[in-house]
Amino acid sequence: MSRSRVSLKHHFLIAMPDMADPNFAQTVVYLAEHSEEGAMGVIINRPTEITLGTLYERIDLSPPVPAIAARPVFFGGPVATERGFVLHRPGGSWHGTTVLPHGLALTSSRDVLQAIGEGKDPHDFLVVLGHAGWAPGQLEQELAQNAWLTVPADPELIFGVAPEQRYEAALALLGVALHHLVIHAGHG
Repeated sequence: MSRSRVSLKHHFLIAMPDMADPNFAQTVVYLAEHSEEGAMGVIINRPTEITLGTLYERIDLSPPVPAIAARPVFFGGPVATERGFVLHRPGGSWHGTTVLPHGLALTSSRDVLQAIGEGKDPHDFLVVLGHAGWAPGQLEQELAQNAWLTVPADPELIFGVAPEQRYEAALALLGVALHHLVIHAGHG
């Protein structure tokens, strides 16, 4: 007998304040896939010290225009940290693109990076290294243990809010302020 499952695709996962895993403490994850086979997403609020200029140099792409070169590369999650993804608004045609709901796409090919470096579309983007992944049933178990809050994703939060403000902005989508969250409630 199969239980019907609610997909959280195109939702934010917001780490509860007591998240023990340092990879996910105080993070917001954009969930790009969620099905019976598991879940996959990228952290949207963890910039690294690596700039796009440095990344382009490391992967032998032409240097990006100066305004792009200074932008940070984000830590997308602890899985496959050598692999890059671009979360963006559609605006071109690239290899390795998964079209997502509400005007978003996730691309894993170099051609989108080349377009970005030349100052072409997409103009709204986030470059991440690595991703977050969950085996079948793992995310559901973490949700049952109150490790995450969920809320439908808002692209404006990804592209229009500074990275250091995204965690509290995601909580605000739920009408919750960080200082109002009770930790360890109901575990007696």
